[in-house]
Amino acid sequence: MTERKQGRRSAQDAENTKREILKVAADMFCTLGYERVSIRNISEQAGVSHSLIRHHFGSKEKIWHAISDSLHDFMQEYLKTIIEHIPQNAPANEKLYFFSVRLLAHMLTFKRPIQLIADAVRQEEGLFDYFIDKSGSLQAIIDEIAAEYNRDFPDSQIKVWEIKWQMIMFAHGAASLEPFMRETWVDETDSYDQCLLNHWRLFNDLMMNKYHIPAEKGLKPSSVAELIYKTGYCDNC
Repeated sequence: MTERKQGRRSAQDAENTKREILKVAADMFCTLGYERVSIRNISEQAGVSHSLIRHHFGSKEKIWHAISDSLHDFMQEYLKTIIEHIPQNAPANEKLYFFSVRLLAHMLTFKRPIQLIADAVRQEEGLFDYFIDKSGSLQAIIDEIAAEYNRDFPDSQIKVWEIKWQMIMFAHGAASLEPFMRETWVDETDSYDQCLLNHWRLFNDLMMNKYHIPAEKGLKPSSVAELIYKTGYCDNC
């Protein structure tokens, strides 16, 4: 019995160590970029041996993939959460609106996915292709809603990838160009949270217009945090 408990503790300790390595590596990849980070850098920052990291992950690329897998799984669960909270009897334009603006709120709050994507674009090792996923059940749901919207509004049809692109631009702008965002509203506020809300409102106005959402149906949060659904915590987000 004692051996079993020790075995469980050892396994748990190993998992905790792996999580800490991934957390440190995620911070470094987002701050410095993939190219400037080495396994030795990660080992020094995490306070573990170079050989231990090799044992758990094998290579820097595998560490990056493990972080990306974790973020992907977390985001997939969050997308499900957004979809589950949208009234099923709502028209397609409202479904797309609520999905878009709530997803952007999450992307503005949890910046690591967009930071990793932006860094992956600069690499020559196929990392960016890792993020391109046009299949899966969630994508099929969004595509179906978009198709319904296009039937309802044949004169102003939308493309799902264009909406994704707009979200990427808004999310990346807030994550990478924060000083410019603050300067935009410097005469109104010195609060980062208020600037982030103003930034979200710009996107919200675009989506309301694009999806033909009447003013009374639009969301009017007092902070971006109000738009975030409480779900499980992601170490690498």
